[in-house]
Amino acid sequence: MDTTILLASVISSAAPIIFATLGETFTERAGIVNLSLDGTILLSAMVGFVVAYNTHNLILAFLASGLTGAAVASIVAIGSLFYGLSQVAIGFVLTLTCRDLAYFLGNAYTRLPGPQVKHLAIPLLKDLPFIGPVFFNHNLVVYLSYVLIIFSWYYFYKTKAGLILRACGENPVAAYSRGINVKLHQLAYTLWGGFWVGLSGASYSLLFKPGWGRPQGAEGIGWIALAIVIFGGWDPLKVALGTYFFAFLQLVGILLQSSYPQIPSQVFQVAPFPLMILMLVIMHISSQKTAKLDPQPQHLSPIQRLLRFLKTTPPAALGSNVHTKEF
Repeated sequence: MDTTILLASVISSAAPIIFATLGETFTERAGIVNLSLDGTILLSAMVGFVVAYNTHNLILAFLASGLTGAAVASIVAIGSLFYGLSQVAIGFVLTLTCRDLAYFLGNAYTRLPGPQVKHLAIPLLKDLPFIGPVFFNHNLVVYLSYVLIIFSWYYFYKTKAGLILRACGENPVAAYSRGINVKLHQLAYTLWGGFWVGLSGASYSLLFKPGWGRPQGAEGIGWIALAIVIFGGWDPLKVALGTYFFAFLQLVGILLQSSYPQIPSQVFQVAPFPLMILMLVIMHISSQKTAKLDPQPQHLSPIQRLLRFLKTTPPAALGSNVHTKEF
């Protein structure tokens, strides 16, 4: 396959996962773990397709999917922040419940044709050598993923609101002592993250694999999105790179499947998942080794610099709701 086509395919197929991973990055940097992603993506995909099928309005369909994602995420946030329930337990139950609801409620719409997002190349930019075909010959959903990546990085590190967001996930008690309403911020960012997870679901049923049915093609993506957030060290740019890396692995699996038809197709379909788990193991090892490295970057070898780049440090208060008693 031509390099330009390969990279363009990676960019396109990564867009729905970008929404899920960056949405969850916002949520987790605020200190909340939302494990409902896999079920949320399926339920939102179903809702988006049903709304698009009945209204022929893609904007309403994406909005309905986003609100579905936010509604599911609100259960995690409210149960944790106001009732002290386990975020992990709520999220796990929700992902199973939402998955079953998606297939049950969407059964009547299985394999029906419906509206889908249309291709929209950007004039002039699409004609740029190499860059044009790779980045600017897609559709609005892909372009929106670019905007989300840039916005997320800028918001996290260049705005006061981003500093407050990170403070809520790192030291919520200290943030509260500075007059920050931690619960309100965590609730808001959980809803915001859930909204983007919902858009990820709509992207699957209205763009990436148009239609609704079983298998949908989005199953398991929620779990891998959670892994990519860890892979990216809760940093928007690294998370985006991890997402593109996973999309690349998926595409390579498809290419190898056609090149080696004697090997069961399931091997290539499953391969990206254990590879991502292997990368997480490497990330854990690198985190331990970087603690022993010379703090001066100029003294590090290229391998040591790579280890430092791969180092991951989760938000200190991630997944803990013990502090809510003090607010």
